[in-house]
Amino acid sequence: MASRKFFLLLLASFAIVQMAKGGDADITSDFLAPPNATIDGNFFTYTGMRVLVNAKPPTIFTVLKASMAEFPALNGQSVSYAALQFPAGAINPPHTHPRSAELLFVVRGSLQVGFIDTTNKLYTQTLQSGDMFVFPKGLVHFQYNADPQKYALAISAFGSASAGTVSLPATLFLTNIDDNILAMSFKTDVKTIQALKAGLSLPKP
Repeated sequence: MASRKFFLLLLASFAIVQMAKGGDADITSDFLAPPNATIDGNFFTYTGMRVLVNAKPPTIFTVLKASMAEFPALNGQSVSYAALQFPAGAINPPHTHPRSAELLFVVRGSLQVGFIDTTNKLYTQTLQSGDMFVFPKGLVHFQYNADPQKYALAISAFGSASAGTVSLPATLFLTNIDDNILAMSFKTDVKTIQALKAGLSLPKP
């Protein structure tokens, strides 16, 4: 009986270690390449950010990613980028990155940023061009361009080739969670929940 308890405890500890690890797996080669890929300098080059050069600011909040999905050479390298473009008054709504911390660098303009820790304490800051801010792994955070006239641009670095993004508004209101469950959770009524869903839904073409 004692040996069985020890075995179960050992299995549980392995599971906890794997959950705590939660980032990119270590690789045993210099890099990982897709089957039949031509490996030369082009494989390690990503040109998708060129569209930012001399481009007009977008009219809505826009994210341009360089993750493993867009740039396969990042597979196994535990790094990725995103360019965040904020028109005047734009917000990147509360969200999390389950597989990585985020290091944000403000290139242009200013941003109000914040995150909430696991004790529900809010940490906020107003960043100027040249400032950096770190959002700890997995915690809910946001960015907001409070300037009513000026565009803002920021670059985010992640410690994962696929950090993942879980948008709280979309996850809560644009999935199939029952309206009654959401109404009880937010201590409101179904009509209010349906109004929130309608406001977040994309218009049909």
